[in-house]
Amino acid sequence: MNAGTTPFAAAQTLASPPGADLPTASIATHAERALSKAVLVAAPIDAVWAAWTTRQGITAFRAPEAEIDARVGGAFHIHFDPLAELGNKGADDMRFLALQAPRMLSVDWNAPPSLPQARQQRTFVIVRLTSVDANTTRVSLHHTGWGDGGEWDAAFAYFDRAWDMVLGNLVKRFASGPIDWTDWMARLRAAHAKDSLRWPCPFKPLRAPRAKRLACRAAIPTRGLGAARPCRRGGGR
Repeated sequence: MNAGTTPFAAAQTLASPPGADLPTASIATHAERALSKAVLVAAPIDAVWAAWTTRQGITAFRAPEAEIDARVGGAFHIHFDPLAELGNKGADDMRFLALQAPRMLSVDWNAPPSLPQARQQRTFVIVRLTSVDANTTRVSLHHTGWGDGGEWDAAFAYFDRAWDMVLGNLVKRFASGPIDWTDWMARLRAAHAKDSLRWPCPFKPLRAPRAKRLACRAAIPTRGLGAARPCRRGGGR
């Protein structure tokens, strides 16, 4: 056996007749496109774990309503607009894929209603928690499973901004307390009552056909609820 030759490669050589072509391994040379974010949260790791895996935790920084069942295959439903029709509330039918308390969880994910083709697909989000000390936790988020071109690119750009806001709200939740959704819900009710809505997306105007309600599945901006307002159809920011 030559220096640097593995036992497996040597065995293949011995087992092959002279002149036979040996199988070659396929090597991926294209890096997988992904979003990776990280923040430090001023809270113990168990508290941050609960923020991601309980209804009370999610509604303290993500959305006014949620259905959370922290088990493999369990619900991870985030309702940014609880008043919308089923399917347009936000992350209506997402689910947990894996959990390793209190260090890792993964969920499937979809695009916002403003990107209907991409919304039919699923990507994957992995959240990892690392205890820095008794009162500090590092939260890292990795979002992968992307296609390319068309609405895939739009969704990728969308979540590149959205996850910064989500993690920023998580930091704020433990720095200054849970989000009060009272004003947010009042604005949604007013917008629904008029039945002509461009949803309060912090990134770009979304035009919705009359009587069809679309929930902007972005995070509430880190600067607070006052930074995002329900807008009338046809308006702009």
